[in-house]
Amino acid sequence: MKMSLVCDIMLLHIKALSIIERSKKNMREKRRDNKNRILHNGESQRKDGRYVYKYYIMNEPKYLYSWTLVPTDKTPRGKRKGLSLREKEEKLQKDLFDGIDTIGKKISVCKLYEKKNNQRPNVKDNTKKGRKRLMRFLEEDKIGICPIENVKMSDAKELIIRMKEKGIAYQTIKNDKRSLYAAFKMAIKDDYIRKNPFDFNIDEVIDNDTEPTIPLTLEQEESLYSFIKNDKSFSKHYDDIILIRETGLRISEFCGLIDSDLDFENRLINIDHQLLRNSERGYYIDETKTDSGTRKVPMSEKAYEIFKHIVDNRKSTNTIVIDGYSGFLFLNRNNKPRVNMDYDYIFSRIVKKYNNCHEEKLPKKTTPHTLRHTFCTNWANDGMNPRTLQYIMGHKNIEMTLKYYTHPTYMSAKEEMERINKQKQFYYEFTTFESENIRNYKNICELLPKIKMS
Repeated sequence: MKMSLVCDIMLLHIKALSIIERSKKNMREKRRDNKNRILHNGESQRKDGRYVYKYYIMNEPKYLYSWTLVPTDKTPRGKRKGLSLREKEEKLQKDLFDGIDTIGKKISVCKLYEKKNNQRPNVKDNTKKGRKRLMRFLEEDKIGICPIENVKMSDAKELIIRMKEKGIAYQTIKNDKRSLYAAFKMAIKDDYIRKNPFDFNIDEVIDNDTEPTIPLTLEQEESLYSFIKNDKSFSKHYDDIILIRETGLRISEFCGLIDSDLDFENRLINIDHQLLRNSERGYYIDETKTDSGTRKVPMSEKAYEIFKHIVDNRKSTNTIVIDGYSGFLFLNRNNKPRVNMDYDYIFSRIVKKYNNCHEEKLPKKTTPHTLRHTFCTNWANDGMNPRTLQYIMGHKNIEMTLKYYTHPTYMSAKEEMERINKQKQFYYEFTTFESENIRNYKNICELLPKIKMS
């Protein structure tokens, strides 16, 4: 009996020792860092003290690195401070839960912008130039190599400021911001990131210092056209300048006009292309600036007469052919079609000489586009239907017509109110007069039988 009891005690003791030994073994097998802290699954620590977290995406191993395990750890001397490994793991889990592409979010800003551009390769030459210029700037700027997940709104605003400091024009910066906003919007749709760092108003960061294009007043127009007509050097350009004003065309559309674009029978100008020139391609024909740019513009009486005069009095038909187009109306001294740069130069000389001869100066920024502004502003102030004016101008949307090309002033507002009040007064007087006539007519009708009876 005693022997049996002793055996049972020995067996219990052996089992206890076995359990303790297994427990010690398990404790030894759990990974620990150099501070004897237990590491989670996937965590490890390298010999240099750096922490690593290993995980898998599509069966491919990926890694997170940090010099600290938890936020309260001190970063080793000489090492860059950043998120702890556990914070990065938490962020990773949140990204995975939200469906964020943990690989895509690490592409650089340059790569993102390139990807966005590749989705729409068939663009106009000027757009291609703008893309190359912005890409060069991004490559030279520190934000270009930054992973898109790390770009904050403050970073985007600082980029805008650096662009301004580099001397880039306000409107160009605004266009570039719009392009980057579109690229980051694509990244959000692709589940790379959650927020768009370029979702802010540019006027919160920089001032709009663009010199506005001011339409000419009636007095300025009369004085300018008289000056051009009577000047020995510039009188040869009189017809061209009057036509630019009378048609309201974009200068590239105006330069591209050929014989077949003029419909004298219906007094229409067919606009479906523009003429451009650059150092790389030379002369070339392009589509209108927008889809709405293809249109038929009515000829005014003055435009009709000048077009007729130009066509009927040409010394010889120009034989130059550009992308299948020939018979250009406006030629330079070398018998080649004029382009926007030619008219910009002509206007700069005219304005310079005019201002030297007149006390009331023209705005320094008086260009062919000023006449287009003037054309649109005058028709708007005369009460033309905005949709009709949008069509004539070839604007893509009505906001362009209302916001950028009409220039209401106190005087125009006052004149408009007076015009409407006069219309109301006329209508009141007319209806009053008609009512009185009707009453008189009724009275006469009532008296006629009595007169006949008497």
